[in-house]
Amino acid sequence: MKISVIIPTFNRKQTLARAIDSVLKQTHPPLEIIVIDDGSTDGTSDWIKSNYPTIIFLEPFKGSKPLKGFSTKGVSATRNAGIKVAKGDWIALLDSDDEWFPDKLAKQGQAFKENSEFLFCHTNEIWIRNGIRVNQMKKHQKYGGHIFEKCLDICRISPSSSLFSKSILDEVGLFDENLKVCEDYDLWLRITAKYSVLFLDEPLINKYGGHEDQLSKTPEGIEQYRIQSLEKILKTVSLSNSDYQPAKKMLIHKLQIFANGLKRRDKVDEFKIVQKKIQDWNCITI
Repeated sequence: MKISVIIPTFNRKQTLARAIDSVLKQTHPPLEIIVIDDGSTDGTSDWIKSNYPTIIFLEPFKGSKPLKGFSTKGVSATRNAGIKVAKGDWIALLDSDDEWFPDKLAKQGQAFKENSEFLFCHTNEIWIRNGIRVNQMKKHQKYGGHIFEKCLDICRISPSSSLFSKSILDEVGLFDENLKVCEDYDLWLRITAKYSVLFLDEPLINKYGGHEDQLSKTPEGIEQYRIQSLEKILKTVSLSNSDYQPAKKMLIHKLQIFANGLKRRDKVDEFKIVQKKIQDWNCITI
């Protein structure tokens, strides 16, 4: 099993060592570790080259103009850049602020051997926020099998827990670089619409949160990006009727919540636009 580990980073030198070291400690070593820098200004480049000379370090956007209040190209473009040069036939994603348990890849590899019909696997996780372990809420429960409908409300698969065949991306495409956030929610929906997934119900990663540069803390909120993703998927992905109807229902539900928020804030013009969308989607039948 030739696994390429993709680690995107932007000004995360303080956590990147923990992530990289957790890969180097794997009992099933990957084929390669690819760290892709998205225009860091904290000395990541020199630090990586000095401390981890054997890993692959890419700076594909060096010299590009940074996004306003953000990194250079965003996490989607950064992950995609790593995936495009990966030599492995399996892709494992790891966020630069997360950490794998030493047997993470070994246990997922064994699961694939025992369930050869699957091409995607994710695991449970331990949440650590501001240095303190916290319990996941019921709404964050994770599943295996055909889980498309269960993935419509929120993102239920952590990128750092995923391991999947690169061939999947040949069919469903890469991360959507037009999405500032919810890029993982979007890709998982495209994947789970076509593939059943394995789920290992044991924590094999530490998922860290609470820091200020988390993408989920985008000031305008993330729900509008889920709406954008659902609209695109309903228009472009060939869904079965049993998947299309729940996706449409969820989109209308999210649009209504978004519209209510606009109304409360007296954003009349935006409210009318969203209300028109709701009416149009209610009229669509397949």
